[in-house]
Amino acid sequence: MVDGSGRGEIDAFPWWRASLAWMVIILAETLHGMAREIFIAPLLGDLRARQLGVLVGCVLIFAIAWLTARWMGARSQGTQLRVGAYWVCMTLAFEFALGRALGASWDRILEDYNPSRGGFMILGMAFLFLAPMLAARWRR
Repeated sequence: MVDGSGRGEIDAFPWWRASLAWMVIILAETLHGMAREIFIAPLLGDLRARQLGVLVGCVLIFAIAWLTARWMGARSQGTQLRVGAYWVCMTLAFEFALGRALGASWDRILEDYNPSRGGFMILGMAFLFLAPMLAARWRR
């Protein structure tokens, strides 16, 4: 749509709904991480369990993004990408703060984001960024 100024209309950013959806994602990811550490890591080893966890995490993220897509009200692709960027920033802040609070070194935390060291989290963050847009398209 175009407003009276001739510029494209931009959706209002759905801050509180994007925040609530993110909280559901973080809750699901936290429970998933706990289950991974208890049940999967002893079987596959820590690195393989974390790698598998990225794939499972992407499925969880997509499911939550799909379930909340209409409710969030991010109608334009630009707003959907802003929601994704917001989720990535919030998740990185959460991950780094939690990692440090649990005593992990910066090297250990960043290892998850380094593909040369077996970390796939950079792919998970890329998916998290795109998830609101992909989910909105899938819902149509």
